[in-house]
Amino acid sequence: MTASNPKISRASAQPVIRQLDEAAINRIAAGEVVERPASAVKELVENALDAGARRIEVDYAEGGKSLIRVRDDGCGIPAEALPLAVARHATSKIDGSDLMDIRSFGFRGEALASLGAVGRLTLASRATGAAEAAELSVHGGRIGAVRPAALPRGTCVELRGLFSATPARLKFLRSDRAEAQAIAEIVRRLAMSEPEVGFTLRDLSGGGEGRVVFRALAETGPDALSMRLAAVLGRSFIENAIAVDAAREGLHLSGFAALPTYSRGSAVQQHLFVNARPVRDKLMVGALRAAYADFLSRDRHPAAALFLACDPHLVDVNVHPAKAEVRFREPGVARGLIVSALRHALAEAGHRASTTVAGAALGAFRPTPGAAPRAYRADRPSPGARSAAYAAQAPGFAETAGVFARVDRGEESGPAEEADGAPLGAARAQLHENYIVAQTADGIVLVDQHAAHERLVYERLKRQVADAGATAQALLIPAIVEVSEAERALLLDGALSRLGLEIEPFGPGAVAVRATPAVLGPCDGEALVRDILDELAEGEGRGLEGRIEAVLSRIACHGSVRSGRRMTAPEMNALLREMEATPHSGQCNHGRPTYVELKLADIERLFGRRG
Repeated sequence: MTASNPKISRASAQPVIRQLDEAAINRIAAGEVVERPASAVKELVENALDAGARRIEVDYAEGGKSLIRVRDDGCGIPAEALPLAVARHATSKIDGSDLMDIRSFGFRGEALASLGAVGRLTLASRATGAAEAAELSVHGGRIGAVRPAALPRGTCVELRGLFSATPARLKFLRSDRAEAQAIAEIVRRLAMSEPEVGFTLRDLSGGGEGRVVFRALAETGPDALSMRLAAVLGRSFIENAIAVDAAREGLHLSGFAALPTYSRGSAVQQHLFVNARPVRDKLMVGALRAAYADFLSRDRHPAAALFLACDPHLVDVNVHPAKAEVRFREPGVARGLIVSALRHALAEAGHRASTTVAGAALGAFRPTPGAAPRAYRADRPSPGARSAAYAAQAPGFAETAGVFARVDRGEESGPAEEADGAPLGAARAQLHENYIVAQTADGIVLVDQHAAHERLVYERLKRQVADAGATAQALLIPAIVEVSEAERALLLDGALSRLGLEIEPFGPGAVAVRATPAVLGPCDGEALVRDILDELAEGEGRGLEGRIEAVLSRIACHGSVRSGRRMTAPEMNALLREMEATPHSGQCNHGRPTYVELKLADIERLFGRRG
C-alpha cells in the first residue's frame, strides 16, 4: 500500500479566481475568533462587561461542546438591532474613525457572527426601558426572524452544538475536563479584572441544576481588588503579597506581587492585565521575571496580579484575533516601570517572609506513632508566674532552670541582650552549629545562619558597588589561578574591578588575584575566581547588570557565615538585628527562606493544647 503524499497538489491548468460565499467566509473567520469553547466564553463575557453588566452567569455542559450560556443584567439590545448584532463587523463599541482609541473589550464585531457560523446560536435581549424582550436564532450562519421572548433586563446568549457546522474541528478539542478547566480559567481572569461585577460559573453536565464551579460576589470599596484576588487566587496569596502602585510617563501600574518565598514551580499564578484586559504579553512577563531575578533561582516563578493602565493610544490591542497580545508605543517605559515598581515594593517588605513557610514547617511535625493526646485547655502563665513556679520547685530544678532560658554567651560577651520584643526576637540557642533559635514576644524564630548572612553580605556588596565600587583588600600572597585563554579574557575585561577584585595577567594561561572584596574578610582567592567563572558562563546572554548581580551573589556566598561555625550570643543577635534592617533578608540569594517563624499558639496545638 502506497502512502498518500501530504504535499499540496497544484493544478497545471490556469486556476480560476472565485468569490467565496458568505457561509464559507464566516466559517473561515470563525476559526480565528473561536478556537475552543473557552474562547467563545471569553467573547460572550467580554460583551456582557462592555454592556455594563453587574452580574454575569455562565453555564456550560460537556466542557462547552454541547452548551454555553451567558446571562447578564447589562443594557441589553433593542429588538430592531438584533439582526445587526449577529452580522459580521457590526459593533456598538467603536465607529471606525480611530482604531487606536479602543476603550472596550470587544471592538471587531465578529464574536456573535462567528459563533452563529459554527453552532446553533440563540440571542435574547431586553434593552433598558423596553416593554418586552426579543430573540432570534442563527444556525450555521443563517439568521432567523426576530420573535418575542420572556427575559428580564439584560441579555442571554445560548450556544448549542459548538462546531456542529464544522464537525472536523471537534476532533481537535481536548477532553471535557480540560475544556472545562480552560473555561474556568477564562472566567477567573476576567473576574480579577472587574471586582465590582459578580460572577457565577456553573457546570450543567448530566442535567439538573448543575454544579457551581466558581462564584465571586461583587466587591465594593477601596479593598475590592484585594478581596476579589483573595476569592480567585486564595487568601494565602493576599496574605503573602505586597501592594504595588507606581506611575511613569502616562502608565500606571497597580496590583499585588507575592513575596519571593511564595514562588511557584511554574508561571500559573502570573496574571497580567492592560487596561483591564487579560493579556499574555512577553514584554510584561519578561519584566516580571527580571524584577525577581535577584531573589529567585531560575527554576522558580513569581506569583503576581498586575494591572497596567494607560491611554489607549499608548498601546495597540489590535495585534491578534484573540486580543491576548499587545504592543506598547514605548516598550522600554512599560518594562522599566514594572521592574522598578516591583523592586521598590519588594524592598519595602524588608525582612518579611511568606506565611506558607511556617505552615510547611508545622506540617512537617509529626506526633509519635500511637500518641494521640487529648486536647485540653491550659491558661498561659505570665513570665512572673513562671519564675515563681520555678522557685517553688525542687532546688536542683531551680538551679538549672536558667541554663535552658539562655544561651552560653562566653566570658567576654558582656550582659545579655534582651530583644524579645524585636521582630526576630532574641537569640536563645544555636542548633547543629547552623540554626539560630530566637524567642519573640509570641513565638519562636528559627534562622538559617548561612542563608541569612549570605543575603546580608550580598546586599552590602550591592550598596558598595552602586555607591563607588566595592572596597578591595590586598592579599598578602597573591593567588595564582590557571585558566584558559577564554576565561582569562573574561577575568581581565575590567568589569570585575568595581566588585573589589584586582586580577592581573600572570604569564600565559594564568592570572594573579591580588585583592578580594574587603567585606569577605579572609577567603580562598582561587575558589572565588572559579565560582565567578562558572557564574559568567551560566549568565551568558544576560545584560551587564544581571551578570554583575549574579557575580556578586557568588562572591557573597564566600563571605557568609558557614554552616558548622559556632556563634556567640552577641554575634547571633547582631545577625538578627541586621536582618531586620536589611531589605529582602527574608530570603537568600536563591529565593529560599532565611527564617521560619512559629507562633506560640501553633506550637501549643502541636502538643494538643487549646490556647
